[in-house]
Amino acid sequence: MKTTNNLQCLFQEIAHARDEQEIRQHVMVKVGEYFAAKRWGLFFMEELPPANRLRGLAKLAVSIDYNPVLRYIVENHAPVHEEILLPPGMWKTICPRSDHGHVMAGPIVSNGLLVGGVALTRFSGDPAFDARNLTDLSALSLHISTWLTKMRSPNLFFGEWQPAQFNSLNINRLTPREMEIANLVAQGLTNAEIGVKLWITENSVKQALKRMFRKLEVSSRAELVGKLFSHN
Repeated sequence: MKTTNNLQCLFQEIAHARDEQEIRQHVMVKVGEYFAAKRWGLFFMEELPPANRLRGLAKLAVSIDYNPVLRYIVENHAPVHEEILLPPGMWKTICPRSDHGHVMAGPIVSNGLLVGGVALTRFSGDPAFDARNLTDLSALSLHISTWLTKMRSPNLFFGEWQPAQFNSLNINRLTPREMEIANLVAQGLTNAEIGVKLWITENSVKQALKRMFRKLEVSSRAELVGKLFSHN
C-alpha cells in the first residue's frame, strides 16, 4: 500500500542519485512499484530519434497531433492520464499494446523548458490512474526536474544564494525572504521543510509561494525553478 513515507523515501533517493543511470535503473523501478505500473520509463527529448526515422505506431506515439497525452504534456507542462482527455477505453485506439491499457505521464522541466518526461502504464484490466496518482506524480516530476537542473548546472545549487548566477530580471521581482524560499524550493524541500528551515509556518510558505507565482507569472514549483534558473 502506498504511503506518504514511501513518497518521501523516493524524494530522498532522487535527491541523492549520482547520475541519470541511477535514476533510470534504481529509482524508476521503485517509482513503477509505487504506482503499481506494468511499465515505466524516464525519457529526455534529446534522446528521441528524429520523426523521419520512426515508423508505424512508434511514429504516432511521438506525434502531438495524434497522441493527446503527449500534446497535453507539451502544452501544459503538467501530469496527465488518458482518462482526463479521452472517454474510458478510447486509449486502445491510439495505442493497442496490452500493457498500455492505461497511461500516465509527467513533465521533466529544466530552465523553464520541457526536456523530458516520466511515463507509466498499466494493463487495461487494471484500475485506471486517478487524481491521487496525478498529485503524487506531480511531486515526483518536480523533484526529478530539480535534480536534473542541479546535475546540469551544479554551480547554481551549492553554497549561498548568488543572484548574479540567476536571471536578474526575475530575481529583482522577489523580496529577500522570497529568494530564500525559492532557493529551498530549488533544492527540493517541501513547504513543511522550508518552514522549519526558515522558522515560519507551513501556511506562511504556501502564501509566499502564491505571491511568487503571481509575480513570476508561473503556476507550478517546477516553472518557478525553471524561470529563476534561466540565464539572461
